[in-house]
Amino acid sequence: MELFVIWAVAGFALWAFVRWGLPALLELRGVHMTRHTMFGAALVFDSEDEDGTAVRLLNVNGTFQSVSYVDDCLWAELVCMYHRHFAEALDVAGWPSRALVLGGGGYSFPKYLIEHDESIRVDAVEIDPKITELARTWFGLDRLERDARGRLSLVNEDGWAYLRESSEPYGLVVNDAFAGKRPLGPMGTAEGARIIHEHLAPDGLYMANVIAPLEGRGARVLEEVLDAFTAELGHVYVFAERPETPTKRGNNALIASPRPLALAGADIERHRDGSEGA
Repeated sequence: MELFVIWAVAGFALWAFVRWGLPALLELRGVHMTRHTMFGAALVFDSEDEDGTAVRLLNVNGTFQSVSYVDDCLWAELVCMYHRHFAEALDVAGWPSRALVLGGGGYSFPKYLIEHDESIRVDAVEIDPKITELARTWFGLDRLERDARGRLSLVNEDGWAYLRESSEPYGLVVNDAFAGKRPLGPMGTAEGARIIHEHLAPDGLYMANVIAPLEGRGARVLEEVLDAFTAELGHVYVFAERPETPTKRGNNALIASPRPLALAGADIERHRDGSEGA
């Protein structure tokens, strides 16, 4: 009986620490903890990039989902390299009048789009309302909503379901959402490529963050996505995060379009006619 009481007391103490003590301890260290998001505990904290510039990160259940600059003059600029490749592709291909971004997180790319083009309209889809609230509090989404003046539509829904139900054509579709070992879920399949094509304008762009190595066993995910979108859209380009270490997982920027694009420096380039580049 005494042993049972000891275990019960110890269990309660541990529960109490996790419930109240751990968040308080993290707050003292500048880490904000939200325990119950749809995919686990979320941590928001500040750090620095390689150049020493202050950045804010969002980590959900051990996975980094967003990073943004902290300084006011940089709040809508892009930190992640794959996002920068997306932006470079837009500068080459031309900016659309309407864009769909699947996966909100800290809403880094919607911020960039809205703040760098005064006419673009952006629909942003995030499955978890708690993540959207975190973005409002910590990542400037509230400021973006004010600046957008009606050009930003926020939807809390599964991105795949939203895309299937939508009848809107978009000049740009960005897939910045992923889950587990299938980084793009259904949108990395032939069916997904077909449905995305159906929602693209004739000269539209599709962009996705494909988390995978370039070579080795884990590269199958990337190969499947390349095959699906080359067959469906015709022209696919990949800018790798780690081309020098191809067997390591990285955030690879995939850009696909029904038209050829003059994108310099792609690590992988494929076309439906069978031509390739590297």
